[in-house]
Amino acid sequence: METDETPRVLPFQLQFDKPVASQIKIAEWNPEKDLLAMVTEDSKILLHRFNWQRLWTISPGRCITSLCWRPDGKAIAVGLEDGTISLHDVENGKLLRSLKSHTVAVVSLNWEEDGQVIRDDSVNNSKYEDRTSCFFPPAPRVPRMPGLVPGDTGFMDDSEDSFRELSNSSYQRFNILCSGDKDGSICFSIFGIFPIGKINIHKLSIPTPFANEQATYRLLNASISKVALSKDLCHSIVMCSGELNQDEVESQEGQLGVHGMRGLHCLLLDTSIFWKRKNELHQVAQQASNIEDLIEVIRTSLSVMCKQWSDAMHTFREKFDSLSSLIIDHGLDSSPQEEFLGLLGGARTSPPVHQFLVNSLGELGVKRVSKVVCGAGKELQHVVLDHLQPSAEIIGFRMGELRGLSRWRTRFRGIGLDETLINNATEKSGMLIVQVERFMRVLSSVVQQFSNFFNWLLKCIKLLMQEPSDQLLPYNSELVVVFLKFLYDQDPVRPFLELSEVDIETDMETLQRVRELVHFGGFSDCEYLRRTLSEEFQQMESSFKEAFLMPFTTISQKILCKDVLPLFALPSSPASMSVTVPMSVTFYKDASTAMSSYQTHEHGYIDYISFQIPGDSSLDIANCIGISKGFMHSSSNITEDSASLEAVLLSVPDGYHCVDLSLYKVKT
Repeated sequence: METDETPRVLPFQLQFDKPVASQIKIAEWNPEKDLLAMVTEDSKILLHRFNWQRLWTISPGRCITSLCWRPDGKAIAVGLEDGTISLHDVENGKLLRSLKSHTVAVVSLNWEEDGQVIRDDSVNNSKYEDRTSCFFPPAPRVPRMPGLVPGDTGFMDDSEDSFRELSNSSYQRFNILCSGDKDGSICFSIFGIFPIGKINIHKLSIPTPFANEQATYRLLNASISKVALSKDLCHSIVMCSGELNQDEVESQEGQLGVHGMRGLHCLLLDTSIFWKRKNELHQVAQQASNIEDLIEVIRTSLSVMCKQWSDAMHTFREKFDSLSSLIIDHGLDSSPQEEFLGLLGGARTSPPVHQFLVNSLGELGVKRVSKVVCGAGKELQHVVLDHLQPSAEIIGFRMGELRGLSRWRTRFRGIGLDETLINNATEKSGMLIVQVERFMRVLSSVVQQFSNFFNWLLKCIKLLMQEPSDQLLPYNSELVVVFLKFLYDQDPVRPFLELSEVDIETDMETLQRVRELVHFGGFSDCEYLRRTLSEEFQQMESSFKEAFLMPFTTISQKILCKDVLPLFALPSSPASMSVTVPMSVTFYKDASTAMSSYQTHEHGYIDYISFQIPGDSSLDIANCIGISKGFMHSSSNITEDSASLEAVLLSVPDGYHCVDLSLYKVKT
């Protein structure tokens, strides 16, 4: 007879069973468990609702090796065989951004956000508000590159309204994307965008797994199978296969230890720096990730501008180079500029100029070339005003914010925010704004002189054809002379848009004035006038990389191996070391633990490690499933009475083979 105390059994029911065109090799539910992302053997990503309705299918064009969801369920991270991690919008599968975090296949991805809600006002948890929106309009998006398919630049099509919300870190809670590759490297990226740490398990100093032993160990020939960051961000569990050997230095000193432990091991990494410094890291990563977005806007803007102006100049040269050939054919020893200057001065029109203006070029030709060149100039001005200049100004503001943070040494020096490097990067961002203003003046002058030259040519053609020219736009003769002397066979705009080894000519008087201004403070770079816009951008980008490398290096050095748990042994054959077995790492809240400080917060979650023992292992318990509980807690306990590591072994019935496993969560 069933009583009220009898536990209720929740039966599993088959909801849908439909075939797909290709074998599924990866499947991951979203956090709400109502969307299923799947990866097929032919490297296609399928997104289905719970009722099996397919939302979209995309193919990155490369082999997919891992996949995970962003904690808010709005984006998917995809690991590729070449080491690239791509982020996709869940609504339509569009590419949000593409990051080259690794050099080899990304075999494991895990994305966790800070799930703690602190209710104790006494805890020093200062909140940070991004003030950029108070002073600037929404950040500009990447300009459309002519001839590019949306997404080719590493960003989503700017027609999507959700781009800013999905890609901008200002709209997210603090979260970290953890990725592991097959060579043993593990990368940590805040918001999945800003790299904040990297380690390699081969270089880790691993504590001894044996009692009463002081030796340390190293992993040899290791291969990562799974990486999981705890929900409190304090630990990371790494499941890997390899050979656990005693450190060579200690072996030479005569300490005894077990050598050559081949098998599947579980490493516990201390990532508590993410929780201890999450406020500081959040502020730095939020500014830095938005700066990275704006740098991409500037880079693409320069590429678009360079292409448009190069195409316009090619059209101009293509039309006007024929005049040089006509001059040579008529046996004259003069240049096109001299012929045009003679025409401007009232001299008789030479036969080659007459033939060129009336027959080769004509009124329609002048108007067509004028439309191309002047239109390109206006397009460049729009790109600068709508994309490049706003990006440079917002970068300058954000660098100013970081500069203020870097002066708070007690909080931000510990995460590697160097005041000197940030000051240098801030100055470079200011110099870029100066170069943008300088480029706009040059561009406006060049476009004006081209337009004036074309107006004069139209007037000349009308006079040669004896047609009325009253309706034509006026021109300035002095500007025509300047154009023919300095612009006809030269291009002062393009050098600003390209990297060049030749410095821009600047008069000594101007340089001397700049050197005098340095004494008043605010900047120290006296040579910026010799650089082009592209060179200034390159220097700014290099200064940013140098400044942001310091936090990356500092945090990487603070991620250490805290413990190791050998799970099962494997044969010594090379094939066994690369064996793939079903496994999972799950973290659940520990309801019995309070979380009012770091010490208690660190133990707010219980870890469950599940794995299959393969049939070719050296143990007699092959084809079983092992589940361990409390690995994180056991590594922190000091007394023997408080040891909390538990384990259970489940036997798989004969005739069955485990292909995947995961804990079924009944309660929160």
